[in-house]
Amino acid sequence: MKDKKIWQKVLTDIRSIKKPSDETFLPPWLFQHDDLIDALESATHLEKERLINTLNHIHFTSGYIRALLRSSKYEDGILVNAIPEISLEDELTCTWDKGYDGFSLENFQLQYLIITDNHSITLIPAMLLSISNTGFTIRLPEKSYIISRRGTTRFACQDVTAELMQSGFLARGKLVDFSPLAFRIRINPDSPSSFHWFNPDVTSTIRLINTDRMYFSGNCHFIRQKRDLYGWEIVLAPLSSYIHRFKAKKIRHPRRRIIPPPIAIFEHPFSKKKVNRDIFDISITGFSLFDDAKDGSLMPGMIMHELSIVYAGELKMNCTAQVLYRRKQQENNICCGIAILDMDVNSYSRLNRILSLNTDSHACVSSEVDMDALWEFFFDTGFIYPKKYKLMQDHREEFKNTYRKLYQENSEIAMHFTYEKNGKIYGHLSMIRAYERAWMIHHHAARPLEQKRPGFVVLKQVVQFVYGMYHLPSAKMNYIICYFRPENKFPERVFGGFAREINNPKICSLDLFSYMTFPVGTPQNQLKPGWSLHESTPSELWELDQFLKHHSGGYLFDALSLTHKDVNDESLESTARRFNFCREWKTHSLANKNCLKAVLIVNQSDMGANLSELLNGIKILIIDPENLPWEDLSLAVAHLTGVYQLDHIPLLIYPSTYNDMINVPCEKKYQMWILNVLHYPSANEFVEYLQRRFRMNHE
Repeated sequence: MKDKKIWQKVLTDIRSIKKPSDETFLPPWLFQHDDLIDALESATHLEKERLINTLNHIHFTSGYIRALLRSSKYEDGILVNAIPEISLEDELTCTWDKGYDGFSLENFQLQYLIITDNHSITLIPAMLLSISNTGFTIRLPEKSYIISRRGTTRFACQDVTAELMQSGFLARGKLVDFSPLAFRIRINPDSPSSFHWFNPDVTSTIRLINTDRMYFSGNCHFIRQKRDLYGWEIVLAPLSSYIHRFKAKKIRHPRRRIIPPPIAIFEHPFSKKKVNRDIFDISITGFSLFDDAKDGSLMPGMIMHELSIVYAGELKMNCTAQVLYRRKQQENNICCGIAILDMDVNSYSRLNRILSLNTDSHACVSSEVDMDALWEFFFDTGFIYPKKYKLMQDHREEFKNTYRKLYQENSEIAMHFTYEKNGKIYGHLSMIRAYERAWMIHHHAARPLEQKRPGFVVLKQVVQFVYGMYHLPSAKMNYIICYFRPENKFPERVFGGFAREINNPKICSLDLFSYMTFPVGTPQNQLKPGWSLHESTPSELWELDQFLKHHSGGYLFDALSLTHKDVNDESLESTARRFNFCREWKTHSLANKNCLKAVLIVNQSDMGANLSELLNGIKILIIDPENLPWEDLSLAVAHLTGVYQLDHIPLLIYPSTYNDMINVPCEKKYQMWILNVLHYPSANEFVEYLQRRFRMNHE
């Protein structure tokens, strides 16, 4: 116990000394721990050969050691920084740090040299050969003394700003050192705050930051403080050992133990040292690893902004992660839970691929697909039926090129899920980022495979993918949408059944559209007098929003991203362009005598990005169907078709009753299904529905 107290006190004081610098003034640190010398009787010996190697390593890394000097005049011991030169045999020469100019250190008696690290303090009982105002030379002893540490290691910090707030009191400074359980900051109060305002019995809020990055933010309680002429040091500890980052879920993502284990690699945000840990188990939302009980450096609440999950030494997935908890597992091991806060779409896809293959080797997530096998699958399953093929056959090469990019090149806007065996595809489902914050599920097809149900397997893959993806800011996923025909039994049961069961359009909505094809060409006539077709104004979009809220009640307006885009975020159009894709849409208003009748959304994408071209046509939202003749609407559509390279484009018309009202037959009808994944607990309820209705186990 005595050694433990000695270690904690002396290590704290020694680390308070500034590192060598170009500062003009660096005061010596009074050494008040003579009881440390008493611990030498139980210390471990360090042979001279190893000591020389240690000193040369310090020189190699531009490090420094401490010199314990004794004043003959005041009988006080002081610690000063000394910079060692190369040591070859018996002698060592050191220079004083420049900050000690003017202190006449040659008048002090040298007692010990001290080397500190995270594990121990080494005392070197050197024989002084010479000393001056620039440095000193010693003869190294045959043996030095290592006093092993006790308790939890404290690590020195670099370039971390600390902010302390407490009921109007604000102080700023630097993070000095930390352990997984507490940290020490040196601060000064902001004007007009005063140290007298600080109440050590009241909780404080601490922020640890670097420029624009947050490393830690939380409520802490006071442990101790120290004030001197050079500032105020305070030691605090987080109130909670567990961070509740996300809302609790009934169905949790299953954790997998993978052999060989992935590795978490990151630069520690406080110490700036590289950390490398084996991952014990992992899911699509987080993982756990072990931290040493004495040497651990992971503090609950700490955020790592550039953490890499490396699998098999090759596959790397980058993410932002946060330590959620520390739990004692064994005597020397602490289990740390890590949550993935954000991850780019490609990294998330690779992580899903690893976890899927670990569960079922035939399940593939966004891996390279044999294009011949894919086209054979689409035709064999009837997904590309004769009428659909007739519409696309004149543009076969464009379709092939689009799918080559989608299925064989990395992309942030499209994902595909297949179930394959021996090179043959048995199940397929894909997703594409259709609007700014809406992803569309489409192209679901399957064929029989022994006792398996490939159609359900790929649906389960997508659900698990979405279930972990929607909380990632990089995914830009607020809504999941899907189009299906009401007479198609499978999606009607899966998607339509859930919407009707939940019976809340703020969570999940169904909007019925009429579908018809429209010829592309130059219009022969102009709009009638009084009619206008122009880019939608903010007031017209507001009117459309009010209409949809009243008529639909769901998130149709928000899912279609009809409001102005976030200027601080890369648009979907720009993201698609980076990957040589086209994805854009523009809104036009059709009005009669300044009275809004309909909004026409001109969607453009690569040919075949959706095989029904639902992203390459015009979506029509009619506000005043009773006063909108088909003659005027079709003429407006004709004026907008000049941007398309197709012979015919699809029209999706809402509300679907408009076609019946004007006696213009539609070819078919589509339900547009929208799930608001940000509305808790909508995603969880959808997963529960699938488990209950279709026995689709999430494990």
